Amino acid sequence: MPNTYPLMEAFPTLQGEGKFTGTPAYFIRLAGCDVGCSWCDVKESWPADEYPNLTTNEIVKGALDSGLKTVVITGGEPCMYDLTDLTHALKSEGVNVHLETSGAHPIIGAFDWITLSPKKFKPCLKSSFDVADELKVIVVNRHDLVWAQEQAEQVGSNTLLYLQPEWSKKEKVQGMIDEFVADSNWLLSEQTHKYLGIR
Repeated sequence: MPNTYPLMEAFPTLQGEGKFTGTPAYFIRLAGCDVGCSWCDVKESWPADEYPNLTTNEIVKGALDSGLKTVVITGGEPCMYDLTDLTHALKSEGVNVHLETSGAHPIIGAFDWITLSPKKFKPCLKSSFDVADELKVIVVNRHDLVWAQEQAEQVGSNTLLYLQPEWSKKEKVQGMIDEFVADSNWLLSEQTHKYLGIR
């Protein structure tokens, strides 16, 4: 029986956040999430049983047909699933595989870049902090800056640190984020895809 994954959507776009902002990428959004962020902008991804289960080969074919060399596996919470089969299949085709995860589940698979975005709603695993290439904390209020520092203490010294305003609170929090990054080793991440009106 081939490995299958609940696929909400898959599409070519530009990466809008973090280190690879502006990079053409094929996004694979897996359905299912038990983290439950109140401000999540893809809550429709939470119920996995509402989406079709596609085989690894079907998902990989979509990625290859896009012609793009970077794939971003996101969700929902993609690490609810063992991603070994999917990631090895993609990498065997010469694709760079990026992951976006809350770190609340074990990260299982082969990845070229791991974006860890821990959430207060469900604790991040220590093993997730250990493998993060970039730490991205969503900022809703001033206390999130304190919480972000606590998360930064748990990643490696080479992990890139990003603060990103929650889109609906952007006008409220942008100024405090700008001040914070000006006097720290944090960087600013913006949801540039929303400015551009793309997914």
